[in-house]
Amino acid sequence: MISVLKSAAVAVVALAGLTLSPSANAADAPTVAERLGYKATDRLLIIHADDAGMCHSVNVATIDAMEKGAVTCASIMVPCPWMPEIAEYCRNHPNADFGLHLTLTAEWQNYRWRPVVPIPEAPGLVDEQGFLHHEVPDVLMHAKPAEIEKEVRAQIARAKEFGIKPTHVDSHMGTLFMGPYYPVYTSVAKDTGIMPMLPYPTTARIAQAKMFGFDAVATHKKLAKEGFVFLDMLSETSKGDTLEERRSFYMDVIKNLKPGVTEIIVHLSLNDEEAKHITNSWQTRYNEYKIFGDPKTRAYIESLGIKLIGYKELSKIAFK
Repeated sequence: MISVLKSAAVAVVALAGLTLSPSANAADAPTVAERLGYKATDRLLIIHADDAGMCHSVNVATIDAMEKGAVTCASIMVPCPWMPEIAEYCRNHPNADFGLHLTLTAEWQNYRWRPVVPIPEAPGLVDEQGFLHHEVPDVLMHAKPAEIEKEVRAQIARAKEFGIKPTHVDSHMGTLFMGPYYPVYTSVAKDTGIMPMLPYPTTARIAQAKMFGFDAVATHKKLAKEGFVFLDMLSETSKGDTLEERRSFYMDVIKNLKPGVTEIIVHLSLNDEEAKHITNSWQTRYNEYKIFGDPKTRAYIESLGIKLIGYKELSKIAFK
């Protein structure tokens, strides 16, 4: 049973990395772009930096890319040690577009964090060392939805205590998009009035949901009626080992955007000793910082007639 669950969860996470096309809307229904005041043919792009608060290196890179580059918004990992630093930035820059990267895993080998709730109140959230589990399949095997809900609500409350006014929520490593936890994700978002990042239920995502006996199509219809807003396309994958290979990949993705709202997820850091000691993906993160922290990238996007937006704008039509 454990091996089957791990295989299913790995498959879900892999599929979640695809660049997806939107489901068909009713012919007379306005598109998300139109609801925002744009034309249906306009190409709107969110460039979203994950993992703010993870460490100082990520914070510096994220802030710089938002202030000088093409990144339009980011999300914060509340349980992480450097969350207070990014919270201070949020308090000093109230117009900055930050959400919460709801965090239920601590994936790095020696750089770990614990849940916000006391461990005895939600023991399924942690491993034998008392840290959040390394991987999503481990969460699925141990954490009950009620424990997940308790932690998610605690992370939102803690963020607000630090003066963060989240424009949206999303899910670190996609944990909350797993079938058993998805209702927690959406119900807590609705209760708190914070827009959740939601992609359309394309063929790939419908297949993901079926692995857990979850009807993505019916759920989408229900949530749409309740005012939830769905991205038309989501891009989480990237290619290229070198800076120029990666730049070429992203510029090609951007050049070929389709009409509607697309989100590109990036992960940024400096190339300093802190990042190098935390993760072996530091080079990739640094390359993405060099690309999306570059004002030339923003200029290139705008030269194509693409409109850069963030969740601060998108959240205006949520739950309407």
